[in-house]
Amino acid sequence: MGFYGDRIVPRIVDVACGMRFNEPLRERVCSGLRGRVVEIGFGSGLNVPFYPGSVDSVSAVEPADLGWKLASERVAASKVPVERAGLDGQSLPFADNTFDSAVSTWTLCTIPDVVTALAEVRRVLNPGGTLHFVEHGLAPDPKVQAWQNRLNPLQKTFCGGCNLNRDIRGLLTTAGFEIQDIDVFYGEDAPRFLAAQSLGTAVSP
Repeated sequence: MGFYGDRIVPRIVDVACGMRFNEPLRERVCSGLRGRVVEIGFGSGLNVPFYPGSVDSVSAVEPADLGWKLASERVAASKVPVERAGLDGQSLPFADNTFDSAVSTWTLCTIPDVVTALAEVRRVLNPGGTLHFVEHGLAPDPKVQAWQNRLNPLQKTFCGGCNLNRDIRGLLTTAGFEIQDIDVFYGEDAPRFLAAQSLGTAVSP
């Protein structure tokens, strides 16, 4: 990824995604997790404090060594066993039907081949397993979408490949997930082109 991607982007993500107004969203997303969990885009472990008691273990997939280093104190304090078990969401090193739940928080915007990554998540989930997600992406309003499309090249350049305009619902259904519930809304304290959020759960049939 180069110096900027390796040393700077993980710190930007840690600060931006660690803002307090994101914590209620993390709590909502993590509340239904159970059993063996795979988290793609683990980052600096910002979800760790919100893992419920119904979680047995977490396999963390995180490509950035610095992200994992920044997570060390949270991982050490976790009541749930957390292991860094993969580097690439597009090629998960797990057998089929391994996990009961998966979680992704503000990750699908950045994975280069997101369709393949979601297919991998489906593969490693048990039948009936659930993907819990909150993602920013394509806004519900055409005027905001137009700005997202204009600004997307800049966003990708300066934010480590992050996209503003991915259609989260469409990506999930294309990957074969059945959306159980989804809440689409604008988050607080950010311009609308950045703040269009999709939060919910999807089932692997």
